[in-house]
Amino acid sequence: MQNSAVFVPHFHWDREWYEPFQVFRHRLVAALDTVLETAEADAGFRFTVDGQMAAIEDYLEMRPENRGRVTALVANGQLAIGPWLILLDEFLCSGETIVRNLQMGWAAASDLGGSMPIGYLPDMFGHVAQMPQILARAGIEHAALWRGVPGSVDGHAFRWRAPDGSEVRTEFLFDGYDNGLDVLLVPDQIGRALGDYAEMTVERWGNDPVLAMAGTDHNAPDPQLAAWLRRASSAERAITVATLDEYIRSHVRDEVSAVVDGELRSHVRGNILPGVLSVRLALKQRMAVAERTIDHAERINALWSERDDTPFLSLAWHKIIESTAHDSVVGSGTDETSDQVEARLSEATHAARAVRDAAIAQPAAAVPSDGYLVANTLPTPRTILVEVDVIAPADGAVLTATAADGSTHPVQVTSEAPTVLSDELMDASRLERVLRRIHRRELFGRLIDHYDLSAGSLVFHLAEVPTTAEFDLLVLRKEVAAAAAAHQGEWRVLTLEEARATALVPVSVPASGLASFRIVQGEAENAPVPETPATATGATLSNGIVSATVAIDGTLEVVGTDGTVLRGVGRLVDGGDRGDSYNYAPPAHDFLVDSPTEISVERLEDGPLRSRMLVSRVYHWPTALSSDRDRRDDSTEPTTVETLVEVRAGEPFVRVSTSFLNRSADHRLRFHVPLPEPVESSSSAGQFSVTERGLTAEGGWGEFPLPTFPASEFVSAGAATVLLDHTSEYEVVGDGAELAITLLRAVGSISVNIHPLRDEPAATEIAAPGAQDLGVRIQNRFAIAPSASGWSGVDAVALADEFRNDALVTRGTAPAGSALPVAATGISVDGAGVQVSSIRRVDAGTELRLVAMTDAGSTVMVSGPFTDVATVDLLGRVLSSEAVSGAVELTLGPWELRTIVVR
Repeated sequence: MQNSAVFVPHFHWDREWYEPFQVFRHRLVAALDTVLETAEADAGFRFTVDGQMAAIEDYLEMRPENRGRVTALVANGQLAIGPWLILLDEFLCSGETIVRNLQMGWAAASDLGGSMPIGYLPDMFGHVAQMPQILARAGIEHAALWRGVPGSVDGHAFRWRAPDGSEVRTEFLFDGYDNGLDVLLVPDQIGRALGDYAEMTVERWGNDPVLAMAGTDHNAPDPQLAAWLRRASSAERAITVATLDEYIRSHVRDEVSAVVDGELRSHVRGNILPGVLSVRLALKQRMAVAERTIDHAERINALWSERDDTPFLSLAWHKIIESTAHDSVVGSGTDETSDQVEARLSEATHAARAVRDAAIAQPAAAVPSDGYLVANTLPTPRTILVEVDVIAPADGAVLTATAADGSTHPVQVTSEAPTVLSDELMDASRLERVLRRIHRRELFGRLIDHYDLSAGSLVFHLAEVPTTAEFDLLVLRKEVAAAAAAHQGEWRVLTLEEARATALVPVSVPASGLASFRIVQGEAENAPVPETPATATGATLSNGIVSATVAIDGTLEVVGTDGTVLRGVGRLVDGGDRGDSYNYAPPAHDFLVDSPTEISVERLEDGPLRSRMLVSRVYHWPTALSSDRDRRDDSTEPTTVETLVEVRAGEPFVRVSTSFLNRSADHRLRFHVPLPEPVESSSSAGQFSVTERGLTAEGGWGEFPLPTFPASEFVSAGAATVLLDHTSEYEVVGDGAELAITLLRAVGSISVNIHPLRDEPAATEIAAPGAQDLGVRIQNRFAIAPSASGWSGVDAVALADEFRNDALVTRGTAPAGSALPVAATGISVDGAGVQVSSIRRVDAGTELRLVAMTDAGSTVMVSGPFTDVATVDLLGRVLSSEAVSGAVELTLGPWELRTIVVR
């Protein structure tokens, strides 16, 4: 018998894209109504709900009365749901977010009868290297996907292997997730069409049946589909209707010999649309902020709060995960869709921030109100530079920080605030209106310490922490009323604040721990100084470990801890972009702008804790493309790019921030780091691994294989390692001579029909003027860490965590003048190359997720106030447990992901 065929009815549901979420949901409800009715009327019908529970949740929110119908169809095998909450873009979120996506999707599916145990990833724009390990550690043995598979795979399946060695059998949807639709175009010709398709693809299938994915975007299958297929089935070619899970588990017979290692970013069998990495910068930045905020909130809540805020954290996670959808955070939708995603990420951040602030407020209650509490969110001890608002030093005095153990630390004052907040002349009849500004004791965001009242004069003295114990607003109103009656003329109302300053303080904080300090005034000759002070001399910033010198062209010469020198850092290159949200495309007659017309350098801070310079460069960028879109317009806009260069005492990297107001459309701006010598590869960190890539990409489908790649935590090429604030696009250019990081890609369309670097339109040609970011201030921040031995030589995994995770600082709320509490340690993790992606409260205790970010593996010691440790899988199921005494040693294999629960 010829190859049989298995049809898998399904749809692919983009939750939001060229229409906003609620418009697509209206269609979703109608589509799933049809699916339920079809399945209930025909016991032979099967349907696979796109691998994402968001579609089911969105449906049941509108049709809650149908929950029982859904559960019944899941129970009898007609409806396959899960395992994901949303079909995500894997490169534009953290590895931890991928895990939470799977956990929340699996749990939601379990509530309705059980999840499809297939890692279904049909339309992602490439796949991360550690996805096989994520699936395997959740007990999932199979995946199914389309884009990114290399040309070496010539069958319909392969074994996909993660860096740690984990494997999942992967069904390769080599003709896309809608390959069965062409066979169904003429219902009474299905048998012939299926024969034609099977013949054209015979080399792919071997002895296995043809898999025909019968579905596409935003459409339910025809209710007559199962009947058509029964009529078309024959003894020569049997046709079966199944879920994707049934096909893989019941119909596949051949062993799989092909093995693919690591990430999937080949263009050979499908477009991977890499331009989404750099379009709509704000979405990428908001995703990073949301992920950081919820991570900090979970850690502080688990370790230092008695209140379980899991409901708020779950809400925040749900909104973050919703936003990772492969047409959401990528920015390939309409302006209204992108606005909605941005708002959702902001809402997630707000919920997480509320939990974080409430959690840190509990230990802050033990710190006096003239002191500050600092929380370290990383499980390793750190000395962290924090910025606080303090009383300014008196003339001739200096500020010093004192810790609970009596040690003193240097303080750097960076700015002083004005003391006169208002100075007003008014008639006596208006004084009552002035008093209405006062809310109990608060005025202008401060508290009234005391006031002076005399004929024609009222002076308020404000303080952050009042020195007087009492203030009675009703007494003040009576006194002012009497004084106004006695003096009917002009009054002067003066509001004075105590002299305030912004100060930098280095604070040593234990692992996952807390420390406190207060600021005192003293004599200059007794002030402590840092061991490696930050200085500014001429055009050079230095801390004795690294240095940065501003060159005559405004770029930087950065010297690393081992003496490695990078010259020309921060060269800006601007070119045209006639592409769309999915793919960059240079105009045929492009010209690049890489030289500023004006350069100025201003020294902002001299140290000793932080030194800063501001480099301002003026560029004349074309305002847009010309009308034929194949050249840039002759008109230009002068644009000032400000580059803030910063060196901190003790830090082994140079911080760099860029900022400009974008006045130009249809262009791409890149930050270049010239390399001491050409390289043949690069590496970047993200999603639980460091991935090495060459200077080219595999093409073949019709999309030009630009070697632009994602980096989330850092990117490294040769001697240059750049720590990142958010997921960014990079490319090694100039035959390996320069690392280029995209700061902005401004375009005006979701997709363009005629694209120089892509044959097939990626979507409908819909204008997206918001993607031009016109009138938007574009800001990016990095840290530069040169090293002759690359990213491993500077321990970039640890440095990236330090760069991205600032300390949490809050004012104490105990009575002023009381003793500072001693420093407290939370959970400590000590192991070379080990990253901790999560510390959170769970029912069984405190969960930690660790990954060995090294190909050598690592031995790690986890210490803390616990007596029991259990190893669990990614769905929380216990694999082993043991009693311990405050510490446990774990041996992690290369790139291994390990989750433990301590209590």
